[in-house]
Amino acid sequence: MRKHQPEITAAGANVAAIGLGGMDFARRFQEEFQLTFPLLVDEDSAVHKAATLGRANILHMLRPDNFAARKRATMAGFSQTGIGKDPFQLGGSFIFGPGDDDIYVSISKTFGDNANIPDLIAMLPGQ
Repeated sequence: MRKHQPEITAAGANVAAIGLGGMDFARRFQEEFQLTFPLLVDEDSAVHKAATLGRANILHMLRPDNFAARKRATMAGFSQTGIGKDPFQLGGSFIFGPGDDDIYVSISKTFGDNANIPDLIAMLPGQ
């Protein structure tokens, strides 16, 4: 999201991330990846539960789509630098509009199953 933040803000939207680790982990993560958008901490997983995000298990490590995602990340120069509070918690990407409007929802099915950023950007109200 960091790479695409200028496009997102140009469309009139804001970026925020929610993580599971504690505040110290979040500060290190924010510094390491030079995030300029808010990184919120969900220590009790309340947001993840409310969004009905799934959980992986050790067998997800063997899924072909996980291998493909890991290869894409490696080819792009990314590497895993640590394990957070709950390494099996899967994520999601959302665009919320005014009120209770869910404009875009992408829920991860396994590790590395992230939203397609061009699709996400295309759904922004300013596009």
